Amino acid sequence: MTWSEMVTQVQVLPLTLCLLGLAGIIVWHIQGRSRPTARLVVQILFFSAMTAVLGYARLSPFQFDPRDLEGGNILLASAKILWWVHLSWAVIGFVRIYIVLDHRPQEARLIQDLVVAVVYLGVSLSILAFVFGVPIGTLLATSGIIAIILGLALQSTLADLFSGIALTLGRPYVIGDWISLSDGTEGRVIASNWRSTYLLTGAHNVVVLPNSVLAKLGLTNVSQPDENHQITLSVRIAPTRMPRTIVEVMHAVLESCNSIVQEPPPTVGLVGIDASAVTIDLQFRVTSPAQRGIARNEVIDLVYRHCKAAGLQLAWPPESPMTGYEKAMRKSSMAPAPLGLIGAIALFSVLSEDERHALAAASSRRDFAAGTEIVREGHALGSLMIIKAGIVAMKQGDKEIARLAPGDLFGEKGSLAGVEETHTLQAVTRVTVYQIDQLAFAPLLKERPELAEDLAAHLANREKAALGFDLNKPAQHERRKLDLLERIRSIFPLQRNHAV
Repeated sequence: MTWSEMVTQVQVLPLTLCLLGLAGIIVWHIQGRSRPTARLVVQILFFSAMTAVLGYARLSPFQFDPRDLEGGNILLASAKILWWVHLSWAVIGFVRIYIVLDHRPQEARLIQDLVVAVVYLGVSLSILAFVFGVPIGTLLATSGIIAIILGLALQSTLADLFSGIALTLGRPYVIGDWISLSDGTEGRVIASNWRSTYLLTGAHNVVVLPNSVLAKLGLTNVSQPDENHQITLSVRIAPTRMPRTIVEVMHAVLESCNSIVQEPPPTVGLVGIDASAVTIDLQFRVTSPAQRGIARNEVIDLVYRHCKAAGLQLAWPPESPMTGYEKAMRKSSMAPAPLGLIGAIALFSVLSEDERHALAAASSRRDFAAGTEIVREGHALGSLMIIKAGIVAMKQGDKEIARLAPGDLFGEKGSLAGVEETHTLQAVTRVTVYQIDQLAFAPLLKERPELAEDLAAHLANREKAALGFDLNKPAQHERRKLDLLERIRSIFPLQRNHAV
């Protein structure tokens, strides 16, 4: 059968192929990008239908015939072009579905774009060769020379491209991981393309790193195997106590810290000792790199407080030799008295020096054994207690919410305003407190009735911070302050009458 006879017999087939191809394009666009699976099914169905029609007509899209470009056969050439287009879309659809199923849509974007580019390039060359009869061999030879020239001119760009491919295939990180580079750069990976990788740093700046530079740097993935991040803090303590005692105090520091991970447990290691200091490394973990600053600040604060409570002294830096006066101060230093603790508490910042001395004189020391329940949730304490030494756990039911350390206080709401505790307080270790009875505040309020307003404001602020009251609702905070003021005045009626 000749070519013209075959075309005559199936002259309706080219039109059918064109209609199938155009219908496939329309349906493909209707599906939208949000339905990749439906798009792929449409592509496969229309591509299969067009292939079946070509097979029925015994036409091969892989062979060029000059007669395809004649006036009567333009539809056949158009049908072949549409067949090649649908072939490329089906292949690209398979690639994108694979990437989605592999759960790598973002980090594999570079590979996807390269595959798509290769597919479109191959299809374009195939259309030129098999539909229009363009000599591809000569074209490729000419393009090879051009590619060499472009390659020499675009060395850095190509280096970024291939480095991006290597990083994508190697997968040392994924989008969302926090990485640390050997040059000191740290940040969370927020995007990656064929040219660069974008890091969001802790200072909330975006650092753009060329892929070729990133591939040459040492890289630490802080997010793998999880985001727990270890911190080492060195502390130098004056050798006035046995190292074992110092280690026990540092363990108490880490046990009372609320910002660090307690499992696996933090560690305390003796690093060295000389005539001027015992050097200790505190190693602890945080839940993410973003928590490092918060945890470090809390640990440093607790080191100071526990050392003061235990009578330990921080060592002077090696390059700062002590004077005779400093040696005398160190020798005479003692654990803080009640007055020192009272002066460091914000609640009592409204008191004068004489009033603080009066409270300190009225205080008494009290000890709780480890495991003792100091007060149960829903009960009010009749005395204000300031922790001198030890750790107190705050619990809701059986769940531990936070821990209190030396210098913290509790019972202020019960002793001043008769408010019940919202947590159960239990001694984790042996705890020593300075207890200030409710009656000790009566003379202060009698002398200065306006002091009740200051104390109510401080109690309301502490409650807002502890319970997380909405800062955007000042009216709620003001109502709570007035309620606490009324409670204080109801406990100290003489002050209320005096005020009136």
